[in-house]
Amino acid sequence: MIRLPASCPPPCAPARAPRRLRAALASVAVALLAASVFGAAAAPEPASTPAPAASAAPASHAKAKAKAKGVAKKRSHAKAAAVRDDDSPDSFVYGRRDDVLAFAAEVAEERGLDRAWVEQQLAGARYQPAVAKAIMPAPAGIAKNWAAYRASFIEPRRIAAGVQWWQAHAATLDDAQQRYGVPPELVAGIVGVESFYGRMTGNFRVLDALATLAFDFPKGRSDRSAFYRSELRAYLVWCAVEGRDADTVRGSFAGAIGWPQFMPSSLLKYAVDYDHDGHVDLAGGGDDVIGSIASYMATHGWQRDLPIYFPAQPPDDPQARADLVAVDIVARLDVAELTAAGARLPDAARDFDGKVGFVELQNGDAPPTYVAGTSNFYVVTRYNWSSYYAMAVVELGAALKREMALAPAARTLAKP
Repeated sequence: MIRLPASCPPPCAPARAPRRLRAALASVAVALLAASVFGAAAAPEPASTPAPAASAAPASHAKAKAKAKGVAKKRSHAKAAAVRDDDSPDSFVYGRRDDVLAFAAEVAEERGLDRAWVEQQLAGARYQPAVAKAIMPAPAGIAKNWAAYRASFIEPRRIAAGVQWWQAHAATLDDAQQRYGVPPELVAGIVGVESFYGRMTGNFRVLDALATLAFDFPKGRSDRSAFYRSELRAYLVWCAVEGRDADTVRGSFAGAIGWPQFMPSSLLKYAVDYDHDGHVDLAGGGDDVIGSIASYMATHGWQRDLPIYFPAQPPDDPQARADLVAVDIVARLDVAELTAAGARLPDAARDFDGKVGFVELQNGDAPPTYVAGTSNFYVVTRYNWSSYYAMAVVELGAALKREMALAPAARTLAKP
């Protein structure tokens, strides 16, 4: 969760210049681009312009030289290219850019890290245009569709992989439930939605992703560079604690790590060395993944044995429906308040004495789906701020629990 600028199609490709002239122009372009884009960052010296062949006429050489100087003059008066412009390089090394060095000094001082080590880690970070592109919001006008979203996660291959993973880690899942109160199906649902049980953990260098968003957050959406600078700071601290080189860990385009897709700050706050081997391993899919997810949910207020949601039907009155939908994921209404407003709930919900919210899940052109979410539903959205995400996690977990209850001989699951 990668789009690159399209190259110029053949009809608009310029005619090819003579080889030596192309080399001269390329040298000038490299030098100018390095000066305008990289600023204080160290840039490679441009290659020298090849000397003309002995047989070339002086007039031809002078013409080529004049043309190259004309291009240089034109470029020198042009606006300096930003790293996100179409003319910018696909990526570049941050090196010793002034803002990066200032950030390194802050991190070293605030977190008690060796400044030279921090500078060394950041020096190798690369700007990645694919990251800048991927962080942009989806195009406007795309209708939300819970039914389609659900179908992408609650499907045979993911369920088969989830059952296999659950069976392999059943003892740890049960132990985590005893310690934190978080049921196995919820942990399994989160791992399945986040990373397809380790199949989709991301292939960006986390250092590159976080540096790109921290120092060159793309224009066109609200600026979140401060958030990503904080995450880059947390990532460097984690690497120092774990004894890792920052350029060795891969994750999502937003810098999320491992099977549970923890951001670095969550890694520092909530991750657990559940197998007591001295390291937190979120890439192996084992005990630390389970313990860390359960720890995260419990810390955010998960209540043992509390239902997550109840199916609901909205009031017939449009205004009453709109008032309830405005409550959304925040559990602050009594069941009696919902029913008094005209919402219809199953009998099991009538005996529930906790607070609920009222969530609308749109289904494109079809009627929406409604649920009354408890405080545990709200906790699931703390993992990812989306009611669609929370419902996918809960329903995948429920599907896995049903399959686990079947005798092995009765299971008819597709192979992962």
